[in-house]
Amino acid sequence: MSSITRPLLRPWPLAALGLTLVVAAWIGLAQAGLLPLWSHPHAPDLALLAAQPVVIQLHVGAALSALLIGTVLLLGVKGNTLHRTLGWTWVIAMATVAISSFFIRTSGTFSWIHLLSGWTVIALPMAVFAARRHDIKSHRRGMTGLFVGGLLIAGAFTFAPGRLMWKIVFG
Repeated sequence: MSSITRPLLRPWPLAALGLTLVVAAWIGLAQAGLLPLWSHPHAPDLALLAAQPVVIQLHVGAALSALLIGTVLLLGVKGNTLHRTLGWTWVIAMATVAISSFFIRTSGTFSWIHLLSGWTVIALPMAVFAARRHDIKSHRRGMTGLFVGGLLIAGAFTFAPGRLMWKIVFG
């Protein structure tokens, strides 16, 4: 049996479905008065990000890189050279996201979200070592969990009204 596995689903129909669900949820929440639906869409205000300390810029850049690379990794063919190269790049980006977060504090204290960063610092090497041991099931579970929990769920909280990412994207 080959060590290269094919993705289970074609990415484009899944991505289209996901985008449709996000747009429908956004419109529904806006109509319910739970989210503002701006009158004119605009590009992200990157000047707000440029005005932030370097550690926040590094954190956001690494998180966006990890999100892009992680998506490619999850949807692509596994086990080949491209997967391994992008995988190591993703590991470095995720480690950068987790470690830089310890230097970002609200009101000078750690928040509950730093627990995810602590878990990432522990789970990331565990998932890498699982791949090195050829324990693909543990590797897949660990990396997927880090992508979903460490990027998607934690990232979703950065878009809460009043937070920096909310201001950058939604004005």
